[in-house]
Amino acid sequence: MLTYAALKDRAREFLAATGMTHEEFTSLLPAFASAYATLYPPDKTLAGKARQRQRGGGAKAVLSLWEDKLLFILVYQKTNPLQTMHALQFGLSQPQANYWIHHLLPVLQQALAQMGHQPERDATQLSQSALVWESGAPDLLLDGTERRRQRPQDPVEQRAHYSGKKKAHTDKNVLLVHAQTHKVVYLGTTLAGKTHDKKAADEAELHLPANTTLGQDTGFQGYAPAGVLSTQPQKSHGAGS
Repeated sequence: MLTYAALKDRAREFLAATGMTHEEFTSLLPAFASAYATLYPPDKTLAGKARQRQRGGGAKAVLSLWEDKLLFILVYQKTNPLQTMHALQFGLSQPQANYWIHHLLPVLQQALAQMGHQPERDATQLSQSALVWESGAPDLLLDGTERRRQRPQDPVEQRAHYSGKKKAHTDKNVLLVHAQTHKVVYLGTTLAGKTHDKKAADEAELHLPANTTLGQDTGFQGYAPAGVLSTQPQKSHGAGS
């Protein structure tokens, strides 16, 4: 069974599972616990009513520790597994995993926002985002990321979500990452996986600050917002070419 105690001293596996170093995890943990207490006050039930008995009665929950709660939701966000598989990793049933996912996602979002790490979701507000300006002049990287999803039942949706690049049904998001801080500063709307990267960027209507340096791969060829310096990596042709 996957637990914080079993993983904390295995740096490579910890990073692969959560997307965070152990130091980043421990710095997020207090904000996570604080956000949990705000969203789910210990003296109230989930329905918001005053508790009639002390919290913690009954069988001990598998995710009883703050570290295991945070690990559970970070692994889910990083690896995007089927709920059944995620449940197996943490010694839960699928309904229990479903409950904890929906219970903890708002907590993680609030904790990241509290620490100033939550990506901007409104493309019109990018010029005012503190994450964009965190390390001086805006130096950003634009990318389209795909993640596998369940195959839609509807044939039209199947075609829309089938990605020839991934040879699977996927969802796509446009991301902006700060080249210096390596933080995600913008997370775009979720689109069907077949959507071309440039079309996704065009539809996002990113309001980038003037004189932004924007690195982008060939999937965004032709995307050149006004007042922005767009750069693309050049392919290496090798010594024999």
